Amino acid sequence: MSLMQSWVGGANEPGCDFPLNNLPYGVFDAGRGARMGVAIGGFVLDVGAVDHGLDAALFAAPSWNAVMAAGPEVWAALRARLTELLGDEAHRAAVEPHLVPLERVSLHMPFTVSEFTDFYASKNHAVNVGTMFRGAENALPPNWLSIPIGYNGRASSVVVSGTEVSRPWGQLKGPQDELPRFAPCARFDLELEMGAIVGTPSRGMVSVAEADAMIFGYVLLNDWSARDIQAWEYQPLGPFQAKATATSISPWIVTAAALAPFRTGTPERERELLPYLREPGPMLYDIDLEVALAPEGSEETVIARTNYAEMYYSAAQQLCHHTTSGCAMRTGDLLGSGTISGSTPGSRGSLLEMSWGGKEPLELPGGATRSFLEDGDTLTLRGAAQGDGYRIGFGACAGKVLPAVPQPDWTEE
Repeated sequence: MSLMQSWVGGANEPGCDFPLNNLPYGVFDAGRGARMGVAIGGFVLDVGAVDHGLDAALFAAPSWNAVMAAGPEVWAALRARLTELLGDEAHRAAVEPHLVPLERVSLHMPFTVSEFTDFYASKNHAVNVGTMFRGAENALPPNWLSIPIGYNGRASSVVVSGTEVSRPWGQLKGPQDELPRFAPCARFDLELEMGAIVGTPSRGMVSVAEADAMIFGYVLLNDWSARDIQAWEYQPLGPFQAKATATSISPWIVTAAALAPFRTGTPERERELLPYLREPGPMLYDIDLEVALAPEGSEETVIARTNYAEMYYSAAQQLCHHTTSGCAMRTGDLLGSGTISGSTPGSRGSLLEMSWGGKEPLELPGGATRSFLEDGDTLTLRGAAQGDGYRIGFGACAGKVLPAVPQPDWTEE
């Protein structure tokens, strides 16, 4: 597929994240309250204000959940209508008054998160972390090559790009400490991930193909992680408070339809998967990803580049497995891919891996180093699929680390 032409300013430029081929969905405020919008070129279109041909009730609330719940036929009809409105010059007079420059809007959560599940599905990441803590010979748990491993997280912790994140407090216990102490996290980290958003709910177990059809779209996702809190708390039940501080997502939902030309397969299996997890076709996407770090008052530096195709399990496989116990998936459920790491040091998706647990600090321009995040650091994730003369971009997923909030004096009555 090549670039689709639009009459909207900036949409046909080669470096544009939001050409007519993309049409990602978000929620914006231009001073008149939150509205549902679609990004096109350098603008956002107020979808509820144009003749979209669908039930107006779908656009009554500033959230895409109602559209998501309406199902694939509505998704396809809306995309086709928006493509017509923004691609055919004949509609310009009616549509142009409802375009707002992106620099004049604030962006909000694009949907209401029902539940959040985070997976651990990049083999390179799992091998790196396992090697650090268990040695190379025991890097992968025995179940890892057979099952998408995940845990149920906190929907209330999911925030939109631009939200500042305070360093968390928690119980910490170093190797030489006899007992834990309560203190701010000293090993705060990022995790470069993709998030898959469930559109239509499930009733009983679904196949991989059915799961793929349920996914409305994708966002960039940073699963902020307190490594020292996690080290003390995770046995025997896994992550808890270490993963509950915040999970940042990009403000634009890039639809599965927009990503369809970039489908690619999962890697060759080292162990045959059970039949229910086998994919009927390519279920991953060729999406270039990067992480940039900017210390307080300094320019940003790209510290990692990787690709979503590095995943061992696709979002469709993760969603399929999630339903096997009878767990009902709901509109607005968010599935984190797990940290996406490549096979080289420059493609690792967390500082834990980049600094090899703090033993090999990352060098930044000007002489600064990082083993883990410091107060004032801003992390920005970016991603795009590159087509023939166009790109499908996600925008930025950014967050700044603030100092830990003061500890209350619990001794006072």
